[in-house]
Amino acid sequence: MSRQPTSRMCFVCGRDNPVGLQLEFHEVEEGNQVRADLTVPDEYQGYPGIVHGGIVSAILDEVAGRAVILGGGDERLMATLRMTVRFRKPTPTETPLIAVGWVEQLGGIGARVAGELRLEDGTVTADCASLLADPPDEFKDQWEEEKLYWRRSDRNGGRTA
Repeated sequence: MSRQPTSRMCFVCGRDNPVGLQLEFHEVEEGNQVRADLTVPDEYQGYPGIVHGGIVSAILDEVAGRAVILGGGDERLMATLRMTVRFRKPTPTETPLIAVGWVEQLGGIGARVAGELRLEDGTVTADCASLLADPPDEFKDQWEEEKLYWRRSDRNGGRTA
């Protein structure tokens, strides 16, 4: 599995965000998917022992959206236009989870992507279907400065391009 790059301050993947989840995403060749192994701490609960639905949605948005950059297409960042989330079971905090995302259709200016949040035994706790599009030019202009920080991190905390 190859590692995808992360940003500085993204709530989900930002390695320098002190209140973020700081997830690492990997590309899984089998199934052409993006994957993150994670445990959501109790600080992000809605009900006791249950991950807040907004946090579940944020994780799904990130893992599904990252599927469009599979294979090193880092320049193909897109923005979510619409996302439908189904909460199938409560997602427990302090429990190992797997987030998986994939592309269902890619073409033109948009993409249809999907994702799941699973327990280690494969039970799906939530899933999403999303429609993505190229972001507006003003976003792209702001992103140019941030590209300097868009890096893959190694296991020892160092940064590589």
